Amino acid sequence: MSKPVVCIGSALVDELFHATETILMHTTNNVASTKTAGGVSRNIAHNLSLLNIPVQLITVFGNDSEGDWLKQICKKAGIQINAAFTSSSHNAKYTAIINPDGSMFTALLSNAALYHITPQYLERQKSLLVTAAYLLVDANIDVDTVNWLVKFSNESGIPLIIEPVSVPPAKSVTRADLKGVYLITPNEEELPALCSNTATTVEAQIKELLDRGIKNVWLHRGAKGSTIYNATETIHLDAPDTNIVDCTGAGDGSLAAFIMAQYIGKNNSDSLKIAHTLSAEILQVNGAIASHISQKTLLELIPKYYKL
Repeated sequence: MSKPVVCIGSALVDELFHATETILMHTTNNVASTKTAGGVSRNIAHNLSLLNIPVQLITVFGNDSEGDWLKQICKKAGIQINAAFTSSSHNAKYTAIINPDGSMFTALLSNAALYHITPQYLERQKSLLVTAAYLLVDANIDVDTVNWLVKFSNESGIPLIIEPVSVPPAKSVTRADLKGVYLITPNEEELPALCSNTATTVEAQIKELLDRGIKNVWLHRGAKGSTIYNATETIHLDAPDTNIVDCTGAGDGSLAAFIMAQYIGKNNSDSLKIAHTLSAEILQVNGAIASHISQKTLLELIPKYYKL
């Protein structure tokens, strides 16, 4: 059996409210609403499964109808959830208000109860973790759990990827021991949150993260593309032009495609092209998942956006 990617972090119900006109403050705005399965680690796991990569999800589900609904979505997508935890509380929600151009106006996150995923809990999952090809954790997890995963990754040799998620959880990652982390994936807002106040430029911030022992820093710049930095190379790739319907989950899909590319042996340059291609496809659909994409179709779509 092929080694799985083990994703550790949030599984949410996404409620998205799409404004039909420019949003006005302090009054009523007309919207169209959608409900989809979400959560950074769950989205990445879902995309990986669509891309024919075996995947296990360690998360917290609520003990309610929405938690049951999320479990069924995961199972239907081919995500293994036997190591997940079911809490006694309601399932967490991510509520976003989307501008008419597809960009985010604001978003709200209820408690994802990820405090249940402790180092002690992961100790009990070691028989699964040692089988992993890659470990992926989102920064909503407690910093003690991040530290446990870094230590486990260094001892086992299994690459660990950290997704900062947003500025507040990114700030907590600054307290972690990041030496040996294979990849961290901030955007332009999250990058300074990961660094000390003395690092005031992108160059200084990247250097600080590499000096802390992170092997690769992948900086997402939205419409300006993204750049991978490591000790031996800097690789930049512009974002393709696309008609944005909804920005939700584009970054999660991008990371899933990058992991898939690395899993099948692609280099960093080709992995970026594959990552940007899936991100572009997700930007053109409502919700965080482009369900029409498989590994085969994704690889065939690259020439649509980039010269090979």
